[in-house]
Amino acid sequence: MRVLVVEDERVLADAIATGLRREAMAVDVAYDGAEALEKTSYIDYDVVVLDRDLPKVHGDEVARRLVADRTATRIIMLTAAGDVDDRVEGLDLGADDYLAKPFAFLELIARVRALGRRSAPALPPVLERSGVRLDPGKRLVTRDGAEIALTKKEFAVLEELLRAEGAVVSQEDLLDKAWDEHIDPFTNVVRVTMMTLRKKLGEPQVIETVPGVGYKL
Repeated sequence: MRVLVVEDERVLADAIATGLRREAMAVDVAYDGAEALEKTSYIDYDVVVLDRDLPKVHGDEVARRLVADRTATRIIMLTAAGDVDDRVEGLDLGADDYLAKPFAFLELIARVRALGRRSAPALPPVLERSGVRLDPGKRLVTRDGAEIALTKKEFAVLEELLRAEGAVVSQEDLLDKAWDEHIDPFTNVVRVTMMTLRKKLGEPQVIETVPGVGYKL
């Protein structure tokens, strides 16, 4: 899942990003509204965690533009103002969810995951195919009932393959969804991650390479 955190309080922004990365999400950070609009212009995010009170371009205007562009990106607004009128105003701008500061981080994670499932055709909370079962909420992967320990990137790659429901996922799409904007597009990290993931999932192999196209499960 690809997430953009937009928050001008740098310590808070970096803390949110670090926490979401620990949940195997690919996370970028923008510290003002103008930077957020720039990043969303060339990266398709599943979820944007958006503070309302931003410098340069206000969070409300960022939300308006994202909604006007009719993207599949889901928006969760963060604000220190948590009364009913503020929540209604944020939702009326087109936000999909609203969370008042201070908030419990576990609740933010749950809401981001829920919105991520809604950024594409509806998928069940637990993904399963060919005996492989992945529970994003519990960070748990099993094959035929046996638990498998994966790294964060292996988990993220497997999640994207399962979300595709048998369709081919290109290397570019895996880089986009499982790694952040700092990744070298010419790296062989996807191939290496796929090798270790296949080894951990065991025999018979369930991940197929489609030459020149990508991978499918």
